[in-house]
Amino acid sequence: MIPSRSKRNLLFGRTSGQQPIRPPWAVSENDFLDLCDRCGECARECPQAIIRMSDGGYPEIDFSSGGCDFCEVCVAVCKAEALKLDGRAPWQQVAILGDNCFSERGVICRSCGEVCEMQAIRFQQVVGGVTHVLMDSESCTGCGECVAICPAQAITIQTRTQGEHP
Repeated sequence: MIPSRSKRNLLFGRTSGQQPIRPPWAVSENDFLDLCDRCGECARECPQAIIRMSDGGYPEIDFSSGGCDFCEVCVAVCKAEALKLDGRAPWQQVAILGDNCFSERGVICRSCGEVCEMQAIRFQQVVGGVTHVLMDSESCTGCGECVAICPAQAITIQTRTQGEHP
């Protein structure tokens, strides 16, 4: 028997409300847990190797080695239809900058902005001051490329808050 979602979150050290990031185009979390047969095909076939099996054998995204290019391979191999192309955005994720960002602390670093294809991460020069990082959540796809490249590990990917653009 698989423990309930709240018990799994506790077992895996997640705070209340924090859910794992499922592969792109995953159906709602409850439906995903019902439909996913934990075959692991999405993880085996992911060209970016960012889908890993964990938390009771369910797939989730690990951005520590790279980001998602939304190639749709995971959807194509999902026979259980837990991942489904149906006109929705791939997911509701967005990059969040933490306090330990090098640029925000006066150290020159542009790694995240250089890998951001959507140009959702930009830098604002301040005369006589620290360069500020500007995160455009409207443009951010939540792909996670910025997470792996950040030398300060200052970027996380989180679910968008209500009202933010998908």
